[in-house]
Amino acid sequence: MTPPAILVENLEKHFGEVEALCGVSFEVPTATVLGLLGPNGAGKTTAVRILTTLLRPDGGRAQVLGSDVTAEPARIRASIGLAGQNAAVDEGLTGRENLRLVGRLTHLDAGVIAERSDELLARFELSDAADRTVRTYSGGMRRRLDLAAALVHRPTVLFLDEPTTGLDPRSRTELWAVIEELVGSGTTVLLTTQYLEEADRLADHIVVIDHGSVIAEGTSSQLKGRLGATVIEVGFGGRADAQRAATELRSMGAVTVDGQQLRLSVADGASAMLETVRVLDSEHLEPVAMALREPTLDDVFLSLTGHAAEGAGPDADGDGDGAHATRPRRRSR
Repeated sequence: MTPPAILVENLEKHFGEVEALCGVSFEVPTATVLGLLGPNGAGKTTAVRILTTLLRPDGGRAQVLGSDVTAEPARIRASIGLAGQNAAVDEGLTGRENLRLVGRLTHLDAGVIAERSDELLARFELSDAADRTVRTYSGGMRRRLDLAAALVHRPTVLFLDEPTTGLDPRSRTELWAVIEELVGSGTTVLLTTQYLEEADRLADHIVVIDHGSVIAEGTSSQLKGRLGATVIEVGFGGRADAQRAATELRSMGAVTVDGQQLRLSVADGASAMLETVRVLDSEHLEPVAMALREPTLDDVFLSLTGHAAEGAGPDADGDGDGAHATRPRRRSR
């Protein structure tokens, strides 16, 4: 059997009294996409930094392409690419100079560097801006250049830490197409994201972590299937009404409340919708909106973590990914 491109077993990492990762385990098969989901401070970026050899784990083990992240960091760095939340490009250099610099740092031949730089600039629609300094680039252009820089040396495994944060919908869709193309050509991708439609489209398998622990995993369809066949969404004029409605409807299915919005997961949507209206009417609760729809990953996220995804919020260790977590460090045994 082919070994996984990425293997994580009981990974632990703590920052002082805060345990950012506490026994996280998952595998990523070759030429697939793993979507690593979780709220801010869940530990996503901590896991990425360990796998890219930027942090040392405090427990467990992690391998990339069969190499241990602690024992063989140099071998791993030669085979991976990383595009983080903030574009890691030099604003004082042009786009072309940035790519050529990466080529030199990864010890490519001069001829290969020039050819590869031109290829990537064209692929990411940056050829017209190739000889402008990066400080003149828009946010979307910087993100595209950052991903291009991560691909200069043709990495076998690519780590994308919230790569589309801050991009407009068109740029995000274009980046998704590039990722799909890379996977189609054999690249393995680990993607952290809070855009749930991103994971729904790209990820072959999804791992959800919260407070440093894995709380669910499976395909997008499997995770959605846990919630039942249909979701009834009800909006109220105030939080108190939403909470009271949740109490009254709890016997019908899984209920989650996010502010003034209530979501009820049921097996039989049509009859449950009628029963919901009857219950609310008997309790003199007047919704401002009601909808019947199929479950989404957002419903899964809300059900698992107790709140909706933040969307484009930061999740960086430099600002405290893991430092925002509230789980105290366990005593060693």
